[in-house]
Amino acid sequence: MSRCWKSRPRPSVRLCLPGLGSVVLRVLEVLWVSVCLVHSDSSVVVQKEAQFGVSYLDTVTSHNQTIYSFNHTVSRNKTEGVRVSVELLSETTKSPILFVIRQKQAVLSFQVPLILRGLYQRKYQYTQVGRTLCQPPTLVASETQFFYVDVSTLSSTSVHYQLRVSRVESFTLQTDKKFSFNATPSQPQFFKYVFPDGVDTVIVKVNSEKNFPCSVMSIQDIQCPVYDLDNNVAFIGMYQTMTKKGAVTVQRKDFPSNSFYVVVVVKTEDEACGGPLKFYPLLPDELLDAGNRSKTLDVVVSPAINSEVYVMGMLFCLGIFLSFYVLTFLVACIENKRMNRKREGFLQPADMSPAETASLLGKGLTPPSPYEYGSFADNGSTMSSEPVTDSLASAEGTYGYMERSMDTVGRCRQESLSSVEEDDYDTLADIDSDKNIVRTKKYLCVSDLARKDKRVLNKKYQIYFWNISTIAVFYALPVIQLVITYQTVVNVTGNQDICYYNFLCAHPLGALSSFNNILSNLGYVMLGLLFLLIVLQRDILHNRALMRNDITALECGIPKHFGLFYAMGTALMMEGLLSACYHVCPNYTNFQFDTSFMYMIAGLCMLKLYQKRHPDINASAYTAYACLAAVIFFSVLGVVFGKGNTAFWIVFSVIHILATLLLSTQLYYMGRWKLDSGILRRMLYVIYTDCVRQCSGPMYIDRMVLLVMGNIVNWSLAAYGLIKRPNDFASYLLAIAICNLLLYFAFYIIMKLRSGERIRCLALVCILFTAVVWGFALFFFFQGLSTWQKTPAESREHNRDCILLSFFDDHDIWHFLSSIAMFGSFLVLLTMDDDLDTVQRDKIYVF
Repeated sequence: MSRCWKSRPRPSVRLCLPGLGSVVLRVLEVLWVSVCLVHSDSSVVVQKEAQFGVSYLDTVTSHNQTIYSFNHTVSRNKTEGVRVSVELLSETTKSPILFVIRQKQAVLSFQVPLILRGLYQRKYQYTQVGRTLCQPPTLVASETQFFYVDVSTLSSTSVHYQLRVSRVESFTLQTDKKFSFNATPSQPQFFKYVFPDGVDTVIVKVNSEKNFPCSVMSIQDIQCPVYDLDNNVAFIGMYQTMTKKGAVTVQRKDFPSNSFYVVVVVKTEDEACGGPLKFYPLLPDELLDAGNRSKTLDVVVSPAINSEVYVMGMLFCLGIFLSFYVLTFLVACIENKRMNRKREGFLQPADMSPAETASLLGKGLTPPSPYEYGSFADNGSTMSSEPVTDSLASAEGTYGYMERSMDTVGRCRQESLSSVEEDDYDTLADIDSDKNIVRTKKYLCVSDLARKDKRVLNKKYQIYFWNISTIAVFYALPVIQLVITYQTVVNVTGNQDICYYNFLCAHPLGALSSFNNILSNLGYVMLGLLFLLIVLQRDILHNRALMRNDITALECGIPKHFGLFYAMGTALMMEGLLSACYHVCPNYTNFQFDTSFMYMIAGLCMLKLYQKRHPDINASAYTAYACLAAVIFFSVLGVVFGKGNTAFWIVFSVIHILATLLLSTQLYYMGRWKLDSGILRRMLYVIYTDCVRQCSGPMYIDRMVLLVMGNIVNWSLAAYGLIKRPNDFASYLLAIAICNLLLYFAFYIIMKLRSGERIRCLALVCILFTAVVWGFALFFFFQGLSTWQKTPAESREHNRDCILLSFFDDHDIWHFLSSIAMFGSFLVLLTMDDDLDTVQRDKIYVF
């Protein structure tokens, strides 16, 4: 039965007159409708009783308005979805149709054609619209609810449309059950999920077989209205863009009703997901064709891990790294027993009288020339392969610290103790010539470059530790504050695109969105602390030896300076802290937090390698940290401006090559050169005398080989960067540092073996173990579970499930293995020259 009343003035007069016959009532009703249509200043409202699942083809003008009345039974224990689908059938219309849906606790309105805006305010028109009605909860067991669909327009001509209201099957999602559906920008979809008993956290996964069109997945509380359009989906709840994959971890505590809506919206444009950016010549009020932007998606809601898995993950992480403490303690006990047995079998220098020492030295064990130690011949042009005699080798192994006469030992000790810092006597006229004579010899021994007072050098290298500790404090505090702000913004706004997590394996704890990625960095801190304890133990033992005037500590082996080792251990701990801060909210704006101390670790390792054989001329802490600061500065510039910027890459490549040349010159001449106005004249003179006048080879062959290889590697890396211009500039810069470190380390090992030195069992085990662990670590590193070089939606395409204890992903395993590998690398640097502890320094070759 249809009803008609005059819409102006309100309230309307109802045409239901009880007592009249049906025929009279019908006649009066027809007359009244005619009167309503005659008056141009009024409109006719027609209400129709409508049914679910029936398509209504109708027309509307500015003179008539239609109201469709629906009713359905709502049960407290059962939720049914109701969907309203509208299609505009008229091809052209100047005025849209307005649909207003009035429910018990909400009102939903939209127009057809629907106008949605994209980037740069571009407008897209959709003639088919589908909206799902929100379902307000009911307090009674069952009740009948009414809702009305009002259709009106301001068009003076008739506009044809089709209306259909239907029930949504599978509106309530089931746990671990996949449900497929279609969505378009004008036909979004949302579904309800209720937490089952015993489940406090779930992971909502939405997948699609094709990348585009770009979509948005949102998690919203059960309330009306539901924000399910491209222009309002980000208003409440949690949301993230997606192409093929999307995943959000949802906790029961965030939803008081123990349920939530899963909303999926297809965006009008693909730029947010990394799609092509098209620029259109726009005119005022120009409408663009939206095209076919339908997308098929699957949604699955699965229970997340429980508290037992969290506990197991923490215990596993602690157990792995505490085992290194136990292993270190056992090795220390074994080494202590071995040293005790050695002391019992051999006399120590403090137990021997001068007469006994002279007697031993008088048995014909005359040491070789300083330049014949190991396999080096006297002329230096070729390397002798003849081994040292057995008797001499035995004497060196047992009484290597007594290879010089007591007078020589005493004189060297006196010179060492009486010497002062180089800067304190550089004003003397002969100091430059003295340094030139010593450092420009064809073959250098460690004694030639260990002439400064040990106390002065210790203070010089302790500055490395104190400086890096100060840097760590001032660097870490603002970083921690910033990432806390990032995490707060994510939690408050619900924008899951801010942080680049592996959403398929991101386990929240408290306010942290991905606790497992933070926990896995514990290894850097624990192993860094363990390395500091090992260095401290060695430092204490060495100081005790110096206090009892042990000749081996004073005159033998590589000079023991532990300041750089302390700095390396501190840098490893800070790497763990800053990596954890970065993984609170990983993105391209804070990636330098994760890499800054990686640069420092690589730089400190190279400085330590160089310091072993060049203790007097190694760079000061101020110079070293200034250079590392320049590297970090370029890292930030590269991240911000390096992408596709030709000018930046040209400038960086030129600086890279020039820095390589300057450093090569510094290393080749042991610092005995000056960068002044006469540098070009001296370079031309060297080229003329050594290349033109007479063809002579380089004076320092080994150094030249290293520097030539280093320049080839660095020039190649500079060319690669200039040609390819990698997007991840920070990783590119880190690769440069690692390549140089590996090159220098390989050169050091080769030259050590070439010099007749040997690598002890402990150091060899550390080298092999570290190499294997680095190999596995790099394998997991290159899995690439996320990347901030792309859009958040594209990054999620690389997300994968957890692979270890259902708690850790590939990147967490990289954290485990890389921390162990760095710790092993530090141990290699600490122990690789232990074989020289009983060898006099004037017998240890410099390379």
